[in-house]
Amino acid sequence: MSTATGDAKRVTTHTLLEMKADGVPIAMLTAYDYSLARLVDGAGIDVILVGDSASNVMAGHETTLPITLDQMIYHASAVVRGCQRALVVVDLPFGTYQGNSKGALNSAIRIMKESGAHAVKLEGGREVIGSIERILTAGIPVMGHLGLTPQSIYKFGTYVVRAKEEAEAQRLREDAMLLEEAGCFALVLEKIPAKLAEEVAKSVSIPVIGIGAGHGVDGQVLVLHDMLGINKEFNPRFLRRYADLHEVISDAVSGYVRDVRSKDFPSAKEQY
Repeated sequence: MSTATGDAKRVTTHTLLEMKADGVPIAMLTAYDYSLARLVDGAGIDVILVGDSASNVMAGHETTLPITLDQMIYHASAVVRGCQRALVVVDLPFGTYQGNSKGALNSAIRIMKESGAHAVKLEGGREVIGSIERILTAGIPVMGHLGLTPQSIYKFGTYVVRAKEEAEAQRLREDAMLLEEAGCFALVLEKIPAKLAEEVAKSVSIPVIGIGAGHGVDGQVLVLHDMLGINKEFNPRFLRRYADLHEVISDAVSGYVRDVRSKDFPSAKEQY
């Protein structure tokens, strides 16, 4: 399977299963708008997550909780229009699936119909199995998410590494198996010990994508604005910055302001 730029063959849930079987690591990033989704897709990314992290990086909220289903559909629709190759997965936002499997199904259907996305993702293990199973009855692919689950931040009270104690680690192992048995096509593990993440990845047949979970999993995901250096305030150990766009953009805007003030812009060649 080629991952070269310009290869427009669509990545599917089956593609990801093949990649795990072949030992090919899966590359996943977030995106929230058409322009950046088009760039990310063209660069050869396998999966684009329209994350509820849009609540933080796009809207400036402290947590992911405030973003609504309508807002997620808006972002997802823009991303889908920018993609030719990547599998587009959309987060079900807080309050749209917890404790109500019928509501979860309706939310997932809206995302799929109104945005054109290819799958949904939701956080949690055994407590959301009913919602996962209900969504799957409609033929909608579901990606699971265990470990640090940001929608539960007020329950945790902190963003520290999860499942360091054996009791929580065992619950995570069991939940991973439950999610696979329920029919999830893949699983995200966030901010858990690398040894545990590797163990889980080897124990299930579905792809396991890590964020702050070491290299023993089947792929990696990062928030685009973090890895591009647009967001400078977020500095977890697991983040590698591949660019410093904060400085690039700041310098560009400062240069524009300077040229406007001095009337250097527009020049004679830049007017009609």
